[in-house]
Amino acid sequence: MESYQFIDDKNLDQFQKMLSTKIRNGFVITEQNDKLPYVVLSKEKKAINHPLHLFITFITLGLWALVWIYLIVAHSHKKNILVAVDEDGNLFEDKCLSKIN
Repeated sequence: MESYQFIDDKNLDQFQKMLSTKIRNGFVITEQNDKLPYVVLSKEKKAINHPLHLFITFITLGLWALVWIYLIVAHSHKKNILVAVDEDGNLFEDKCLSKIN
């Protein structure tokens, strides 16, 4: 049985660039495999200053509530993603399911 090399230097460079971008954006490597190039990254939830947002909402007569709701939905849970190279040499990113505590 033959083994096929599906990863070339170009794909590996793109993989490393995507990985470094994610790390700069606050993700941390939780699992890594160099043989089958994939990395699982996680990002902790951000703390939201609710009293400040409540104050700004009152000052703007409720308009800031839209921003506040977006922040609650977008940043109030832990994020896990998978970055990998598939069998065809294509780079992809996918969300990982995680246990909610």
